[in-house]
Amino acid sequence: MRDDTVRTFPLGDGAVDISPDGAVAAVRHPVGGHSVLLVEGAAGIEGSFHTAAHRWGKGFAVLDGRGHRFDHPAALTWLDDGVELVHRLGPLELTTTRRVGREWTESFALRNPTAATVRVGSFALSTPWRDLYGSAADALSRAVHAHVWTGGADAWVWAVPMSGLGPGLGLTLTEGELWAYSVTSRDANTSSDVRGHLYLHVTDHARAPHAMGGQPEVELEPGATLRLGWRLAWYDDLAAFAADRRPALTAPVVSAEVGTPIEVGLADGWRTRTPLPVRTDRPGTVLVDAERDGRRARVSLHAHPPLRELVEARVRFLVERQRPLERGDSRRYAFVPYDNRSGLTVLDASWSDWPETRERVGSALLLQQARARGWGDADVLDEALAGYLQFVTEHVLAENGVVRDDVDGRREPRLYNFPWFARLLLEAGETDRAVAVVRAFYRLGGRRFLAFDVGGVVRGLAERLRGEGRAAEAEELTALLLEQALTFLELGTDLPRHEVNYEHAMVAPLLDLLLHAHALDPARVPAEALRERLRWLRAFAADQPDARLQHVPVRHWDGYWFGADRLWGDVFPHYWSVLSAGVYLDWPEGLLPEQETAELRAVGLAVLRANLISFDADGSATCAFVYPSCVNGSPAHRADPLANDQDWALVYALRYDLDRR
Repeated sequence: MRDDTVRTFPLGDGAVDISPDGAVAAVRHPVGGHSVLLVEGAAGIEGSFHTAAHRWGKGFAVLDGRGHRFDHPAALTWLDDGVELVHRLGPLELTTTRRVGREWTESFALRNPTAATVRVGSFALSTPWRDLYGSAADALSRAVHAHVWTGGADAWVWAVPMSGLGPGLGLTLTEGELWAYSVTSRDANTSSDVRGHLYLHVTDHARAPHAMGGQPEVELEPGATLRLGWRLAWYDDLAAFAADRRPALTAPVVSAEVGTPIEVGLADGWRTRTPLPVRTDRPGTVLVDAERDGRRARVSLHAHPPLRELVEARVRFLVERQRPLERGDSRRYAFVPYDNRSGLTVLDASWSDWPETRERVGSALLLQQARARGWGDADVLDEALAGYLQFVTEHVLAENGVVRDDVDGRREPRLYNFPWFARLLLEAGETDRAVAVVRAFYRLGGRRFLAFDVGGVVRGLAERLRGEGRAAEAEELTALLLEQALTFLELGTDLPRHEVNYEHAMVAPLLDLLLHAHALDPARVPAEALRERLRWLRAFAADQPDARLQHVPVRHWDGYWFGADRLWGDVFPHYWSVLSAGVYLDWPEGLLPEQETAELRAVGLAVLRANLISFDADGSATCAFVYPSCVNGSPAHRADPLANDQDWALVYALRYDLDRR
């Protein structure tokens, strides 16, 4: 008789639901009682893409070049505290034991009972975290950010509630190695609001041998067993989780200027061939491996050129290669995407994230910042900026202050664009035009929209107006800013959908807005409201020892929208992570304990530095590095060939004086 009983086992103050097929169906949070895993049969998009086939602990392997999936077990034995399963994977046999109590432990034994060596090209286990954005309110009450580190023997996962309030669920590897993670279920249906199904890999060599510094080639001799084990438990916060791990390698700083020593900690008994501290005079990634008793661990560091060299190379590249100079009017001075494969500019106005408007204004802002510092060729930059301003006034700005989304005016105005162009005009001394743009922003709905840099633009413009004797206009604009901030305070967790239901690039602009409003009227924008939203923001990132990951918030769609490869999946680092850096570096003294404020400052600088990895010493750049080993089976862990909108990373590095701190 078929047993359809779901068995529930206490996990600390939470619980684990194990389905009749022995896979994990749900992990109940100790406080809310909701599952931190995706829910089968849920309403909306969640139920449409998450099915029993992706339950926790199911997975696949590529053995001797042939793929095998494991789902329903060949044998199942219920235990007092869990279950033991046996699956047949072609020539191999997989035994899984999961036990749940104060901690939840899982062990996987992949045995070769044959007389022939079997090549394990990939071996992956599903961990379907509920990492999705149904709405802001749903995300902040029932979803988690899954922060993954697959550094061999040091691998771990931190699943933290998006509210930033503990406890979170931490997975620590105890046996074997994990060298990659991959993502599935990303397409036009799941789109930008779903992170996808995350699979943890012993190796993904068969599909992406280059990923994460190189995937191991695993061969299972006759009679041999490949073992993997991990434990999971609830922790109050990331610090408590870290305190319960014993990594082979530690790297509190993962990115530095060439020639600067980077400290790497090495645990007792582990050995490395890399001289420590790490010092290199060549820009690029530096992998540090350690070994003990046949197990390996790894950290990934990055050395970048001096910021001035990087910026001067980049602005030269922009002026020489990323303008359509063949045009006959002022559009020739715009900045457009550039395909590093062919050396051609990309002129595709039909794809909304590629035209000469929108985010590409960041390239002009970079030229402004460089010119203000006296970096680069002054005559060349002056000419380029004058031409760009002509392009903006003739093709982007309407007389009523509206910023066109495209030069032909076919699309509706996009509110994100308004503060960016207002900033450009403010820096160019075009005060009246900047005022018109800010007024248009609020007239078209800006009171309920979280555009970037609104607070800084409005307050900077107000200061300019006061200096010109236009105090009434300054008060008008700051009143609009304060009204916007109070509107979002009233909304609480019910943030309106922007281009995504919820994301880091809503929370960081929200905090930036509230910080500026707090400076204007501390009584109406209380400190506790800021601290609560700071928890939301910090939850987007963790502290993996990788230059692309450490402190960098999760973002997982820009490879598709902005890149040439149209690849979904985690982008690390994405340049808009600098919005977090801005919040952390602008955070007022006195709102947190001194040590926490100092930590925010350090994290902010680390995020700015992390983004320098998107630029090469010759001035070329990439708009997106898709980090997982594979996305929907396609090899990833690679830079998109398109240079597009990434120059904002350098704009913020200069704005916050990264080279002087």
